[in-house]
Amino acid sequence: MAYWLCVTNRENWEVIRKRRIWGVSSRSASKISKVKRGDTLVFYKIQDKESPSQVVGIFEATSDPFYDEKPVFSGGVFPHRVRVEPRLVPEEPLDFKPLVPKLSFITNKEKWNLHLRGKAMIELPKEDFEAIISAMKR
Repeated sequence: MAYWLCVTNRENWEVIRKRRIWGVSSRSASKISKVKRGDTLVFYKIQDKESPSQVVGIFEATSDPFYDEKPVFSGGVFPHRVRVEPRLVPEEPLDFKPLVPKLSFITNKEKWNLHLRGKAMIELPKEDFEAIISAMKR
């Protein structure tokens, strides 16, 4: 089983929650092609005018990756997709910045957002996933 950090915005987070689907552009097709049924997807919502960067939910992949151009997402088609089911969606999202010191995939703690910029998905080490889930359950 693999763990993935999936980067999204507010609008597409609502699509993910309601339609239970995650999609990426062709630029990230090689990443999503590695997702298997049973993998865990941690959704990270980027900072916007209303809230800071947050972990908004943890989902399980319930399908193999597939291609579909039906428009459902904001800002693009994102045709490389996987179906997902919620495992943990807190009422209050978890602020991401306090997690940064605990996450090994972020090597530059001062400029941590550079590790996420321009990426749709990042495979997480198990220890990083465990740090996130532990913080979410508090």
